[in-house]
Amino acid sequence: MELRQLRYFVAVATELNFRRAAERLHIAQPALSQQISKFEKELRTPLFRRTTRSVELTEAGRVLLLQGRRVLAESDHALSAVRHAAHGDIGLLRIGFVSSAALSIVPRSVLAMQRSWPGLHLELAEATTDAQLESIGEGRLDVGIAREMDMATGLVVRRIHRERLIVAVHESHRLAARDSVELAELAGERFLTFPRHQVSRLYDHIAALCHRAGVRLEAAQEAVQFPTLLGLVAANTGITIVPDCLRVLRLPALRYVPLTDPPAYSTVSAVCRADRQDAPSVRNFLATVTGLRFDDA
Repeated sequence: MELRQLRYFVAVATELNFRRAAERLHIAQPALSQQISKFEKELRTPLFRRTTRSVELTEAGRVLLLQGRRVLAESDHALSAVRHAAHGDIGLLRIGFVSSAALSIVPRSVLAMQRSWPGLHLELAEATTDAQLESIGEGRLDVGIAREMDMATGLVVRRIHRERLIVAVHESHRLAARDSVELAELAGERFLTFPRHQVSRLYDHIAALCHRAGVRLEAAQEAVQFPTLLGLVAANTGITIVPDCLRVLRLPALRYVPLTDPPAYSTVSAVCRADRQDAPSVRNFLATVTGLRFDDA
């Protein structure tokens, strides 16, 4: 049985008139009659009782009409799903993101994707940049939102946002009332940092900036999560350097001071495997997130 034959049968069974069914199908009536006769021979049972005045369904025809409509509806649904998947409208997109991106970039990006492609399921996973790159390479993530990414073999890197680095200090700190500060002024400070082995790219970026300014980034204490670092600063145990997006986390006695050094920025990028960049859902994600504005510097 072919879907074309089934469509011909359903058209005739619905109209109970070969001429009207032929017009509906945009084919010649004799050709339609031949196709129905051929279909009946293949099924080895008549589907219609024909007279010079009328066309009626046989019992077999009535059963086939009920089932045929269901099969054609499911077929149409399947074809529609394939077309939507080909355009990235439906399916699954697995997205990794660094924790700091959850404060602004992830919510806005997800909302924009949901508005444009409501049928696409987004699966989100927080991970460090290096962990994301491993998962992307192994196919466990489709795209990542990462920090301090350069071009790399086999990867596509698209910049999403460039934000200034800021210093978090206690309100009693000598720099708390300042509008801005240079890295060189942080020499001798007690630094609170995240472990390098877990957040290596951002750590190395900040350490390199400090080194250029003649400041040694030596951790007096480490914490894995940004809120923990900022809580320790609010407890007046030291200072920390963080991306500007962390400014939304406000704690009593905590002050943020922007760094004015020209290179004192952090870059957030979307990353995917080069051989996956043209997959519809990945392509749509890259176009969406790179088209958003996050008060770029």
